Amino acid sequence: MTYKRDLEFYDFERIADILYDGIYIADKHGKTVFVNKAYERITGLKREQVVGKYVGDLIETGLFNYGVTPDVIKTKKQINATSTIHNGVTVLITGTPLFNNKGEVELIVVTNRDMSDLLRIENELKKSKEQMKIVEKTEEKNIQEIEHLRKKSVESKIIGESEEIKNIIQMINQVAKLDVNVLITGETGVGKEVVSNEIYMNSTRHNKPFIKVNCAAIPANLLEAELFGYEKGAFTGASTKGKLGLFELANHGTILLDEIADMPLDLQVKLLRVIQQREITRIGGTKPIRLDVRIIAATHGDLKELVSKGKFREDLYYRLYVFPIYIPPLRVRTSDIEKLTDYFLTVYNNKYGKEITFKKDALLVWESYSWPGNIRELQNVLERLVIISNPSEIITSSKVKKLLNIEMDDKESIGSGESYKKIIESFEKKVLQNAIDLYGTTRKVAEHLKIDQSTVVKKAKKLGIKLKKINN
Repeated sequence: MTYKRDLEFYDFERIADILYDGIYIADKHGKTVFVNKAYERITGLKREQVVGKYVGDLIETGLFNYGVTPDVIKTKKQINATSTIHNGVTVLITGTPLFNNKGEVELIVVTNRDMSDLLRIENELKKSKEQMKIVEKTEEKNIQEIEHLRKKSVESKIIGESEEIKNIIQMINQVAKLDVNVLITGETGVGKEVVSNEIYMNSTRHNKPFIKVNCAAIPANLLEAELFGYEKGAFTGASTKGKLGLFELANHGTILLDEIADMPLDLQVKLLRVIQQREITRIGGTKPIRLDVRIIAATHGDLKELVSKGKFREDLYYRLYVFPIYIPPLRVRTSDIEKLTDYFLTVYNNKYGKEITFKKDALLVWESYSWPGNIRELQNVLERLVIISNPSEIITSSKVKKLLNIEMDDKESIGSGESYKKIIESFEKKVLQNAIDLYGTTRKVAEHLKIDQSTVVKKAKKLGIKLKKINN
């Protein structure tokens, strides 16, 4: 340490000890004269272990596997190298010669930087880049979804001119720009997703993400992870990187929870918290994540009945039931069938390069069918019809009957000379009367025809069917 006292720098030791990198100084003979505190920290060696010792001796004892000092003395040039210290730490070494007035090497100053810090920073940077890629992919997916919906905006328009459809369009216009929860109900295939698209496209969030989740399509034990995400290592089989939930992906946008009636009760509690607190907590996480998401729920089930049976939480029901929209089945709005048929026929004619048309008697059969699968069934049957038909075929009633697997009395449907409206009423009266004769009560008739009981009563009254002997 005597050499250190002769140094001309004022308080050199204090200055050296506040540096982050390790400092090692040797004289022209390779004898250690000084090390700072950072050097002790990085190497795990105490000053008394190295000061006063020659580099060559330190290498022989195994404390270093390589030292740049001898080479710097020999070459009189700065040397960069890496070395592994006895504690397994890899360090980046830079040895620089200091010359006296005669041009002779007087001191060798070696800086040591812990490579583990650089590797840690590199790994953190790599992870950050990977996370950015995930976020970018997510954002790209959201943008694609938005653009897809924009391109399909014309296709997504609700088709029909019935009073029921006009009422639905009016409700969409009322609620679209209001940031409230919407509950869409109706049978399978009536167009609940189309209505949700319309609400989203006309909302103030139309340029933000729109995430759709089918609660019935995801296994119950995976649904929570899909909705709320999870932290890395949250459970066996979980990704080591963790996962963003669909609610997080929908942040600032809209999420459609389709088939909400199939959501497990324990998960309903967590959904209720999302609605009330506007936050989620990932599986395995402890920090709540604030969210700004509009919720649209949809179901073909009767939530009120499920509440009475204890299968759906009443408090969640009322949180979702802020603005309900009920979509009637296609069989009670038969005036929309022709419009829908024209639309889908145009779509599939273009898709398959055909020019298929309907004869009037075929369209009559088409409109007389009950369509238990609603618009989705009509669309699928029409596509199948276009596929199996000749390029310019005119579809007849017999082909439609065969396709739908139904039989009708030709005398009541065509060739009677009656008006289109009278033929429809005649067929409708026959179907309803047969159902009443078969099932006996309006409740059972409604159940088997899949229409509301009130509709049975109204139709019977309109068509002159007596119900006085029926136990309603």
